[in-house]
Amino acid sequence: MGEEEHELTGGNASGRVVRVGGTVRKPWIGNSPVVQSYLAALRLQGVDAPRPLGRDEFGRQTVEHVEGSIALGQMPLGSDDLRRVGRMIRRIHDVSESVHIPDPEGWKILLPVDNPNLMCHNDLAPWNLVIGDRWVFIDWDAAGPSTRLWDLAYAAQAFGMLIDGEPVESAASRLRAFVDGYEADTLLREALPAAMAKRTAAMFGLLRTSHETGLQPWADMYVNGHGEFWRAATEYVTQNQTAWERALSRSEYASE
Repeated sequence: MGEEEHELTGGNASGRVVRVGGTVRKPWIGNSPVVQSYLAALRLQGVDAPRPLGRDEFGRQTVEHVEGSIALGQMPLGSDDLRRVGRMIRRIHDVSESVHIPDPEGWKILLPVDNPNLMCHNDLAPWNLVIGDRWVFIDWDAAGPSTRLWDLAYAAQAFGMLIDGEPVESAASRLRAFVDGYEADTLLREALPAAMAKRTAAMFGLLRTSHETGLQPWADMYVNGHGEFWRAATEYVTQNQTAWERALSRSEYASE
């Protein structure tokens, strides 16, 4: 008999996901071959990503199971941890510069960006970061062509907890620690506040449109709290642009 399967929960768009021994099995989808190749390329250059293991006897995508806790349950992360995450994402982006993008204009990306030029995870957030003996981003199924700015804007808003109800000063401090870890240059720092507002608005727009058209699973997510969460997050990020600009400004460093 084969090893016992244990269903994993917490995902929204991956279909049935199970753990079998030290592996995770999930449906093989259209971009799975590219995802497996991308993970292999990242690992080859020293990024600690789940080891891609091809397809199992049932045709499912198979990757290494990474032990640890999901970062979402440990939020907000402290400054040192945020800088660590920023460094992790910078390394992923830098290594991804050498990864070939097959047909960048032909991909179906949920939240596309103009002129995609970099293979990206596209969901670098606390719900996809495992913290344990290793710190590893998981769930690469949405990987595809994007840009540093678009991918970073999502991660910065998520890890900085730039969300409704958070004190703006605390959120700005977390944002700064995260971006400092990434070692973003001046141009990226200046572009990030507006990009975060645009990215949160795009997420809310996806959920709202999906609700109107019945596109699953985002239609159900819209009415199950995600719609209101992203609506409020969009408003929060947009209304506090000055605070984010000040937190990321290099002139702030000079005045301290």
